[in-house]
Amino acid sequence: MTIHATTARDAASLRPISREPSRVLLIWRAFSRRRSALIALAVLTVIVFSCVLAPWVAPYGPSEGEVTDRLMKIGSAGHLLGTDEQGRDILSRILYGGRLSLLSGVLPVLLSSLIGGALGVIAGYFGGWTNTVIMRSLDIVFSFPAILLAIGISAALGPGITNIIISATVVFIPPVARIAESAAKEVRKEEYIEAARSSGAGAGLIIRSHVFRNIFSKVFVFSTSQIGVCLMVASGLSFLGLGVSPPTPEWGFMLNNLKQLIFVNPMVTIVPGVFIFLTSLSLNLVSDALSDALEIKR
Repeated sequence: MTIHATTARDAASLRPISREPSRVLLIWRAFSRRRSALIALAVLTVIVFSCVLAPWVAPYGPSEGEVTDRLMKIGSAGHLLGTDEQGRDILSRILYGGRLSLLSGVLPVLLSSLIGGALGVIAGYFGGWTNTVIMRSLDIVFSFPAILLAIGISAALGPGITNIIISATVVFIPPVARIAESAAKEVRKEEYIEAARSSGAGAGLIIRSHVFRNIFSKVFVFSTSQIGVCLMVASGLSFLGLGVSPPTPEWGFMLNNLKQLIFVNPMVTIVPGVFIFLTSLSLNLVSDALSDALEIKR
C-alpha cells in the first residue's frame, strides 16, 4: 500500500485562487466614490427613460389641449407642470420633446466621434503630409466659433432636426480629431507597435488592433463630455427657429414658444430650460467622474 505525502506545493495548489477584480468593477468603484456623479447618473437615467417611454408615461398626448385649461400654473390638478397658451400639458410635451432633444445631443457626438476619431487616428499614426492635410483642413473648421458655424450650416440647409444633427456633427468633428490625433501620436511610439511592424503586420491591422484599442478611453470620455454641449447647441438652434416645426415638441423650440408668456406665467416658461440645464449638468458630472475613474488627464 503506497502512501502519497502531500507537499507544501501541493497544498498551496489546492487553495482557492484569488482573482483580481475586473477593470469594469474597478472603474465603477472609482466612479461611485463621487456622490455627485451617482446623483447625476440617477437624474440622467430618470430623464432618459421617462422620455423614451413617453407614450406610456406621459399623462396626455403632446398636441392635446383644452382652451379652458390655458396657462395653468405649476402644480395644478391634472397638470403637474402647468399648461401652455393652447392648454397643452407641459409635462407631456417635455417628455415627448425630450426624445428629439436627447437624439440631437447624442447622435451628432456619436457620428463626430466615429468620423473625427478615424481622421485623428490616421493623421496621428501616419504623420507627415497625411497629418498636415487632415489636421490643417480641420483647423479651418475649428477656427470658426462653434455656435456661429452651426447656425450658418443650419441656415444654409434649412430648418429641421436632420439638418441640426448634420450641422452639430460637422462642428464637433475637429475637437474629437485633435484628441484622437494626439493620442495616436503617443501610441505609435510604443514598443508593441514596433514589434507588430517587425512581425509583418500591416498599418490597417495595427490601427484596428492596437491604436484604436489604446486611445478609445480618451476619445470616449471626451465625447461623453461633449454631449451636454451638443444638447445646448441643438436646443439653441431650435430656439432660433432652425429646428422642428410646430406642433412637434422639442425643448429648445418649447423655450422659444413659451417666452412670450414670461410676464403672464413666468414659472411655466422656464420649465424646458430647467430640463436642458439638468440634463447638461448631469452629463458633465458623469463625464468628469468617468474621466477620474479612467485616470485620464484633461
